[in-house]
Amino acid sequence: MTDIIRLDAKRAELHIEDLTDILCDVVDSGASVSFLPPLPRGDARAFWRKIIAEVADGTRILLAARIDGKLSGTVQLSYAGSPNQAHRGEVAKLLVHSRARRRGVARALMQRLEDEALLVGRSLLTLDTRAGDAAEPLYRSMGYQFVGLIPRYARNGDGGLDATAVFYKELGSPQPNDS
Repeated sequence: MTDIIRLDAKRAELHIEDLTDILCDVVDSGASVSFLPPLPRGDARAFWRKIIAEVADGTRILLAARIDGKLSGTVQLSYAGSPNQAHRGEVAKLLVHSRARRRGVARALMQRLEDEALLVGRSLLTLDTRAGDAAEPLYRSMGYQFVGLIPRYARNGDGGLDATAVFYKELGSPQPNDS
């Protein structure tokens, strides 16, 4: 059974090795998530420490999927920093470990992320993903609207340059937030 949990900074730090495992597995499997394979564990750990600091300062939400008590996936919601964009959030780093794929983990993470976004007053979500990646049909099936492609956006593990597909989704009415 998949359980989706919100990690505060303290819990995320306790799970940093699991988070590192997930990121290394995803990158080394060829995903385009800001890193090139092979991803050194130290680089992955440093990435998570930066994310944990943003969770601690309240500018990011970190969700994790647990299967049988083991972290198997994550997704993040980053808040737009501008006062005129307080209604907007950016979906980042939807990561599912290879051992947990094709089990609905990514969809469960995204559904929970949308719920969390509304709770903090974010009614517009944006994201990008490498064009043609496995996540693209998931986003479309969840109602994300395709905006377009940016060519030659990110380098891949073979040295080539891949396009990124940009999406957005308008959620239901946001609830008032305290921020």
